[in-house]
Amino acid sequence: MAYIALGANLGNAQASVLVAIQRVASLPGTRLIRSSSLYRTAPVAATGPDFINAVVAVATRLSAPELLQGLQNIENQAGRLRPYRNAPRTLDLDILLYGDASMNSPALRLPHPRMHERAFVLVPLAEIAPDKVRPEQLGALAFQAIERLAATAP
Repeated sequence: MAYIALGANLGNAQASVLVAIQRVASLPGTRLIRSSSLYRTAPVAATGPDFINAVVAVATRLSAPELLQGLQNIENQAGRLRPYRNAPRTLDLDILLYGDASMNSPALRLPHPRMHERAFVLVPLAEIAPDKVRPEQLGALAFQAIERLAATAP
């Protein structure tokens, strides 16, 4: 099981996240298992409008690097530009967890190194995989405002 964070804060961010969920589910050898509600959050270490965020769980036969490449292709199709670190985004897709894998390469670090610092990751992850998030981790992020918007498409 892999867990992927999705976020956008440019254009129709909500539509971008919903379309991205469908595209992730369409990756070769990949099946959507669960999808969190959508959440609105202020940018963290970034600029621009509020983000729309979600987390999905997928079963995939892709390796972690292959999954990352597929996610980057989806970002590029959505018009993702990287003019500078933490720039506003049409779409941002990050692998949070890939089974129990641990990886530290220039292209991919697993588990995601900053996931426990971000309510916009932990709150939707806890919604679909409560065993992956400890209550004290959520409590430590209570100062980060997050608003649940709606359930995602089935």
